[in-house]
Amino acid sequence: MNETIGMFFIVVGLAFDFFGCLGLIRLPDVYNRLQASTKSVTLGTCGILFGLFLFKGFTAAGIKAILCILFIILTAPVSAHALARGAHKWGVKLWEKSVCDKYAEDEKTVGSM
Repeated sequence: MNETIGMFFIVVGLAFDFFGCLGLIRLPDVYNRLQASTKSVTLGTCGILFGLFLFKGFTAAGIKAILCILFIILTAPVSAHALARGAHKWGVKLWEKSVCDKYAEDEKTVGSM
């Protein structure tokens, strides 16, 4: 039973990874690509690792998979935010059809104080 559920998580994780990689190719600017990679690839990779944990159980490989899940969940959003913030500070433009720019709004608010 654990193998079946583990295989389900691995297949769903691979699908999320595939769509995250597709988003890296198809989306128009850095900020949208970061969104695709952070959300999809993080969820996909965690799904694959959780499936591995279900296969291996509480062995060394299973515990390492759980630790990797924890590490990815803690670091992926922070690194994506740092990359987006750095890209905005360096002047990387948003896609011309983007609706809002919260970083620019924050800079206007801080600059007026």
